[in-house]
Amino acid sequence: MKFIAIIPARYASTRFPGKPLADMKGKPMIQRVYEQVKKSIDAVYVATDDERIFTAVENFGGRAVMTSASHKSGTDRCREAYEKAGQGEDVIINVQGDEPFIMPCQIEAIKECFNDPSTQIATLVREFTPDDGIDALRNPNSPKVVMNENREALYFSRSVIPYIRGEEQVRWLEKGRFYKHIGMYAYKAGVLDEITRLPQSSLEKAESLEQLRWLQNGYKIKVGITTQETIGIDTPEDLAKALEYIK
Repeated sequence: MKFIAIIPARYASTRFPGKPLADMKGKPMIQRVYEQVKKSIDAVYVATDDERIFTAVENFGGRAVMTSASHKSGTDRCREAYEKAGQGEDVIINVQGDEPFIMPCQIEAIKECFNDPSTQIATLVREFTPDDGIDALRNPNSPKVVMNENREALYFSRSVIPYIRGEEQVRWLEKGRFYKHIGMYAYKAGVLDEITRLPQSSLEKAESLEQLRWLQNGYKIKVGITTQETIGIDTPEDLAKALEYIK
């Protein structure tokens, strides 16, 4: 299997405009993401619709691809970038541009999902622990996933799933197993082309989770498991916490 990693990066953001270029101890955020991914994959590209991000990537020696400003998701942007920069790789890995602490072992975990030749799409999860606390489990910005015995996703939700009947919710982390979705995806090349041509589904619209479109249309999503937490950066406040983490 040959892999290519694509990092979608937009300048426009409601909560944090210019986020990919935010300074993180002398490096723009996108550079830190790129360098982490490069530890595991040789072919890495930033897919952007903004000249400032394109130039910043070239300035630190990375590779970037200009893509349309009309894309509605990172998955759509990945497809265009692969069409322009891909060299016949079998699998495209979509790494979010606001994950500067993504670990090589996490990328390896998602790559290993394709040891099963039937894998169409793969993603990553981390099991919640009692130390995370019930508020983390309830957080709708942290989607949860349930899967079958073959480690294929059954459903993703912003609600807490599964529901544990007969137990107080504050004790659910002690009584059940819950998995937090980490928003990194990998797709076989032909599957990526197919799923980006699907119309939005009713479940996707309800939960605002694009992976539900794929499940609702019969695609299977293999799940890799990591024990490492990620630190996504959505706001300037998140960036301040990340800078403390670097220290």
